[in-house]
Amino acid sequence: MSTGPASGSPGREAGEIAADLERRIADGEYPGGRRLPSEQALADGYATTRARVRTALAALARRGVLVSRPNSGWVVRAGHQVQTVGELRSFSRWATGQGRGFGSLIVSRETGGATGREARLLGIGQGEEVLRFVRVRALDGRPAMVERSTWAPWVVSVVAGVADDVPSIFDVFDAAGIPVLLGDHRIEAVPASSADGQLLGVRRSSPLLQVSRTSVTEAGRVVEDAVDRYVADAVAFDVRAGDATRTLLSPRD
Repeated sequence: MSTGPASGSPGREAGEIAADLERRIADGEYPGGRRLPSEQALADGYATTRARVRTALAALARRGVLVSRPNSGWVVRAGHQVQTVGELRSFSRWATGQGRGFGSLIVSRETGGATGREARLLGIGQGEEVLRFVRVRALDGRPAMVERSTWAPWVVSVVAGVADDVPSIFDVFDAAGIPVLLGDHRIEAVPASSADGQLLGVRRSSPLLQVSRTSVTEAGRVVEDAVDRYVADAVAFDVRAGDATRTLLSPRD
């Protein structure tokens, strides 16, 4: 398969290259999840410079068509997997409902005193000892989300001994007779930190979809304060009338 049209006007402009690549992606020549040829191969195919190719690829990335991954180059975004805001479920239960393969790995555990924010959300005293997890969640073998959880002191005995690759902590709670539900959520776009990039295989400052949330018992007692950061092309959230409130962000947020 050729990497691009070698004929036509030499020195193709970035806009022309972007339009042609987008058409070829839409036609299925480069399906979702496929890595594009190298920048040099594309430059040779379009009889132009790597700088113009890079400009075209960056424009497609800004429009959500491509994503740049370390050691992989430019990759066509796969279609988003969708959750509805009014029907949010745990990651494992949602993935199961979508028929997707999923995995989980706790990469760090630590105990420490609750911060002011954690204390407020968990309904405990500032400085009380809490347990924190950092967990990487995968879809179909690919890192899709990093989850940072803080567990309330009263449930530490339930979660402290779970295996690093536990598929679903909510199932652990069910087995302990403590059914857990998802509570309040806030969804916003954030840049990837260096730690996010290493865990998810994306470049630092790549756009991520952040979901700040709590988990509660059926009686409303908070068990978890968590922040989930999704790779931009891993998941989308549908909003139906009445499901969500729009918040105007300020620099203080």
